[in-house]
Amino acid sequence: MFENFVVPNLLPALPELFLTTMALVILMLDLVVKSPRRTPIFVLTQATLVVCALIQLVTSTGEVAFTFSNMFVDDLMADVLKFFLYATVIVVLFYSRGYVLDREPMAKGEFYVLALFATLGMMVMISANHFLTLYLGLELLSLSLYAMVAMNRDSVVSTEAAMKYFVLGALASGMLLYGMSMIYGATGTLEITELTMRLASGGANKSVLIFGLVFLVAGLAFKLGVVPFHMWIPDVYHGAPTGVTLFIGSAPKLAAFAIVMRLLVSGLWTLAADWQNMLMILAVLSMAVGNLAAIAQTNLKRMLAYSAISHMGFMLLGIVTGVVARKSGGPDPVLALNAYSSAMFYVLAYVMMTACAFGMILLLARAGFEADELEDFKGLNKRSPWFAGMMLIVMFSMAGIPFFIGFFAKFSVLQAVVISGQYWLAIVAVIFSLIGAFYYLRVVKIMYFDAPVDTTPIAAPLDMRVLVSANGLAIALFGIFPQWLMSICAAALKNSL
Repeated sequence: MFENFVVPNLLPALPELFLTTMALVILMLDLVVKSPRRTPIFVLTQATLVVCALIQLVTSTGEVAFTFSNMFVDDLMADVLKFFLYATVIVVLFYSRGYVLDREPMAKGEFYVLALFATLGMMVMISANHFLTLYLGLELLSLSLYAMVAMNRDSVVSTEAAMKYFVLGALASGMLLYGMSMIYGATGTLEITELTMRLASGGANKSVLIFGLVFLVAGLAFKLGVVPFHMWIPDVYHGAPTGVTLFIGSAPKLAAFAIVMRLLVSGLWTLAADWQNMLMILAVLSMAVGNLAAIAQTNLKRMLAYSAISHMGFMLLGIVTGVVARKSGGPDPVLALNAYSSAMFYVLAYVMMTACAFGMILLLARAGFEADELEDFKGLNKRSPWFAGMMLIVMFSMAGIPFFIGFFAKFSVLQAVVISGQYWLAIVAVIFSLIGAFYYLRVVKIMYFDAPVDTTPIAAPLDMRVLVSANGLAIALFGIFPQWLMSICAAALKNSL
């Protein structure tokens, strides 16, 4: 039975194998750890992510390597995204530590185990070269997140958010699966690289392909949280415990970007003319609805939720523009690479900004107090000029004000759009960015010009203060010197697509 079995090359998937092993070890260790603070579990979780990053660096060759019967791919894009994924999850867990300990139902080892399994799901998604691998990673991530959202069992709002997330997530997964089955029916393959060759040969049924593509894009749009598949984002961001909201709002965006690149840009490039128009509509609607709805919010988490919708719409412009760049006047890989790398840079910048924004909410939060209303930030400058400055950096960066990383992220995407000749799209993006600047600057106005509601000093642990400060300064530093990160994105995509 096993005489034809070939042992797969495990080296490309070594970080995933190590993380799986450690997640199971930590799950077992949690049974014997008696400390209510779960310090050994926290330290071991962080150490696991650090070792994963080291393995990723050591095993990265820059070459494209396939394993597990071509179902798993390791390339430079995967290496870069995974490295940023580890860094993001490490920062998220540090930010969430105090918040989790203040809330008894969440102060358990399961929080860290679920975070590791969610990270594993994202790693699998980033390296998926097969529809089944992709779906496996997606479900591992989704099921872990559903449980994390519902961890604070004493909160009715959290339980309601988890139910909404679960129902809508199941619906989106169904659409994604249906789209995959249609594409499989038309091409006879589930392998993404093989899909490209089958479509290039021209033997597939075009009408079945387009039908499948619509469902596929709908499923991807849900995972990205773009209009009109955004309904879950405000409720889940608001209802979930803030530490979990930070996790949902940051790391999964890296995996979602990887899926879009693998499925649409690499696998379904032949159908680019069709999915380009779909993404263009999603991008414009997301920028419009996200920015306009955010203005009406008084809750900071809901405001950042609508902000996330508009940012993901902006990121999609880079992917749409890559298609235009390759179509206009014949294929132009240089312009396409510029557009795709600007989209990747935008995602990395967004994750960095989101982490710091929610980090500030967690910094001000304490037992029985969430600090997620706009009025909770009133007069923050009088309580702590330094942390008011950190929040100012985040808000200015998200608004796209020079010279922070958010400005260069928007500038690089707009530059790619203008070069491709889509001037109307660039004008629309600029208009909605200007509208969006209002609600970001409103937070700054509240911090610096309103009288504080609470005058008590900010009592946050030293590690939290250092991390928020480092995060905020990184946003400013990468804004002044963005070339390093931009060149990494360009090199990663050049060696992977």
